[in-house]
Amino acid sequence: MQKTIVTCAITGAIHTPTMSDALPWNPDMIATQAIEAAHAGATILHLHGRNPENGMPSINPAHFEDMLARIRAETDAIVNISTGGSITMGIDERLAPATTFSPEMCSMNMGSLNFSIHPLANRYDTWKFDWEEAYIRATEGGIFRNTFADIKLVAEKMGGAAHNAKFEHECYDVGHLHNLAFCLKQGMFQAPIFLQFVMGILGGIPAEEAHLKHMKETADRLFGDSYQWSVIGAGAAQMPMAATAASMGGHVRVGLEDSLFIERGVLAKSNAQQVEKIVSILRDQGNEVATPDEARKILGLKGADKVSF
Repeated sequence: MQKTIVTCAITGAIHTPTMSDALPWNPDMIATQAIEAAHAGATILHLHGRNPENGMPSINPAHFEDMLARIRAETDAIVNISTGGSITMGIDERLAPATTFSPEMCSMNMGSLNFSIHPLANRYDTWKFDWEEAYIRATEGGIFRNTFADIKLVAEKMGGAAHNAKFEHECYDVGHLHNLAFCLKQGMFQAPIFLQFVMGILGGIPAEEAHLKHMKETADRLFGDSYQWSVIGAGAAQMPMAATAASMGGHVRVGLEDSLFIERGVLAKSNAQQVEKIVSILRDQGNEVATPDEARKILGLKGADKVSF
């Protein structure tokens, strides 16, 4: 069995500062928690930006610069910069951090969907910042746009000679795997590809073992042995889906972007705590965690010496 890559998604664009005191909501907090997560065993750090004034999701490269420099100086982790931004942003905006800093990896969403988190708004009576409630409620009517034209643009901008980044192909449903297969036939991407099955988001495929098996079987038919795969289990499904994926030969993703909890009803204290828990689970079931350099070989990455931060 190959070694297991552990991705940690540090902050994302879903959760807001009111929801957990542990959620890092400015660049300094994000860098600190990313470094701690890497020291706890995270192989890849999946990064979004936040406005340092109010914690709002940000794609301003200035909000990435210092945190990327700190992470590079203090860890050997692979940096994966999101091109997802948030569902309120267009693809040109969402590309700005990745094109500025030329990371080894960046995320790529493989289809549009009704990505909604509006039920979360009913859990809170007061908010730390005035943007939060309206931002959460607006997702009920929002569409996370990722058209074929958007996908082609990201592939051309980030996958070519200028950046030579590998993609974390985020697939929220079975149809997104078929979208990726079509794009491969068009020559947009080169094997080996890295799939991230995103499970448990309202609007996407539920986080259930039967669905995971179906996603894996579909990927086997479409991509043969020319891919690696990982799983995101949103919310309470985070640890169970990760453990199941690793037992099936896949990789795993944890982090406060995907779940604010360490166990049912108990908020996590940090991203590092979630990494420590999944690393312990993996070792208990016989999986060995990949180092960043081992993951670079598995995924065919360009190397940390070729980034722009």
